[in-house]
Amino acid sequence: MKSEYSVIIEQDSEGTYVASVPSLRGCHTQGKSLDEVIERIREAIELCIEEQGADVESLDFVGIQKITVRS
Repeated sequence: MKSEYSVIIEQDSEGTYVASVPSLRGCHTQGKSLDEVIERIREAIELCIEEQGADVESLDFVGIQKITVRS
């Protein structure tokens, strides 16, 4: 059975890509290239499903918004 998950990919200040799956608790990884992080997040998703089960609440991707706050 195939399932589809929304993945958020960001890049840190050192150039490392960080990927996370909001609908799977604790599902995140990192890689030095986009190809590497995609491969790794696919593996992480499979492991999370194996651990948490396939019955997770599906979240529909709405969009990304940058918010500026005073710090």
